[in-house]
Amino acid sequence: MSVTTDRSLRHHGTRAGGRLPPLGLMLVALMLGGCAEEPLPQRPIGREDCLRTVKLEQLPEALERCDKVVAAFPKDPGPLNERFLLHTLAGNTTAACRDIALATTLAARIPRGRLDAILRQDLEIRQQSCREDEPGAGTTASPATKEPAAPGSGQAPGKEG
Repeated sequence: MSVTTDRSLRHHGTRAGGRLPPLGLMLVALMLGGCAEEPLPQRPIGREDCLRTVKLEQLPEALERCDKVVAAFPKDPGPLNERFLLHTLAGNTTAACRDIALATTLAARIPRGRLDAILRQDLEIRQQSCREDEPGAGTTASPATKEPAAPGSGQAPGKEG
């Protein structure tokens, strides 16, 4: 039978007074360091972020988010088309129509087969809506046909003088 002394326990690190406290301190330090709150990684801005989780009571925040999307994709008419909706909901038809005019200009630069047909149709319809809302719209068109007057004629199309 062998007798173990305090000195031999300390030397081999099996006693509570040996290496365990520094190891315990390391574990506590790791746990505390792991508890530090780090910000969540930001995901990149996507084209579809303008209308993601839009709530009417948070419309200003949605517009700010959409402004960032438009800035991130300056040659893409899609985010401008979506921001049109947000401006319309906010009652700002001037800004909405400005966005559609720019989006239509950008879309015209994209070959027909490369731009989504539904987006192209949305832009055309919304641009027409903006034209109809302009002051004086319809003053050069026949009320029955809504066609523009012939240039320099002073008359609506279909009318002979």
